[in-house]
Amino acid sequence: MKPAQLISSLLLLVLSFPLLPAVSFAADNAAVKGMEEYFEFSEYGGATILPEQIPAEDWKNVTIIDTRDADQYQKAHIPGAINIDWRQVLGRRAELPSDRMVLLYCNAGTLSAQAGLALRVAGMENVRILQGGFNEWKAKGGFDAYKRATRKTRK
Repeated sequence: MKPAQLISSLLLLVLSFPLLPAVSFAADNAAVKGMEEYFEFSEYGGATILPEQIPAEDWKNVTIIDTRDADQYQKAHIPGAINIDWRQVLGRRAELPSDRMVLLYCNAGTLSAQAGLALRVAGMENVRILQGGFNEWKAKGGFDAYKRATRKTRK
């Protein structure tokens, strides 16, 4: 991009800010306080899990939530997964169990991470995000990812 185009783009962006809806970022906002408290006590990496960390026999004990849209879910999904769009997960949290792992995934982990953060801030500590999402789950062998990974380490 030429310098003049860059300056024009930046100027347009800066001039657009007053047109954006006003958002309150007040320090006393309940949502902000809830997130601050969550981050103070959350362990590093505590909400993410890799496909190879779940042995094949343990998948039956996991509630799997596909947070992608219905069209993507219909094309392909992890067997046994329930489809709840990432924007609806927090509103439907009463449908999720509290006594077993709830595993969220999307294609790569980005949207499911947002839904997972919302659920964890809402107090659901049993929620995990499948790191790398559906794409990485397939690439690492699906339900056999654990077996593949442990076989490599034993060699």
